[in-house]
Amino acid sequence: MRVVIIDDDRFVCMSLKIILEAEEDIQVEATGTEGEEAVQLCRKLRPDLMLMDIQMPKMSGLIAGRQILQEFPDMKILFLTTFSDQEYIVEALAMGAKGYLIKQNTEAVAPALRAVMSGQNVFGDEIVTKLPGLMNRRDEEEDGVPFDLKPRELEIISLVAEGLSNREIAGRLYLSEGTVRNYLSIILEKLELRDRTQLAVFYYKKLKNGVAVKQ
Repeated sequence: MRVVIIDDDRFVCMSLKIILEAEEDIQVEATGTEGEEAVQLCRKLRPDLMLMDIQMPKMSGLIAGRQILQEFPDMKILFLTTFSDQEYIVEALAMGAKGYLIKQNTEAVAPALRAVMSGQNVFGDEIVTKLPGLMNRRDEEEDGVPFDLKPRELEIISLVAEGLSNREIAGRLYLSEGTVRNYLSIILEKLELRDRTQLAVFYYKKLKNGVAVKQ
């Protein structure tokens, strides 16, 4: 299988490359250190699988993963990270990632890659113990969403609440300013709000943990 490794720690990239290339059936096509590079390498090399970290400068692995899957819906993405935050796991599941592993056990990476290539979803032991609670929480939250906000819309609302301009939001999410303006128009109409100020107030009053909930 052809694999691309993305991690902002070059030592981790090289260590994983050495470990994986010791396996006869795994070829590391390239390594990268940030999310934007992940998207570019995916476009250029079309690997069988992307092995990615989550927290990286400029563009996170989650944002890169969403962008990759928008362009290449069949791409297999396996997240390998030190973070087991519930929000990260839920977002990875929601976007269609094939797995989520914690970096502590590097010996599990090669078997996990093979499992993903065979069509399985793979989660580390630390993640498996959390899945039942996370799925129940996700179901409860979806039942409580009265505003029909999509993940990208929630992301834009949170950036507006941080005080970012359309240009800054576009740069952060790798969208055009026109696309951001269109999103904002749809969001304001959907929420029956007049302007960005009301949208920021809405965020702080009615959004919790990235999901709209009833008060």
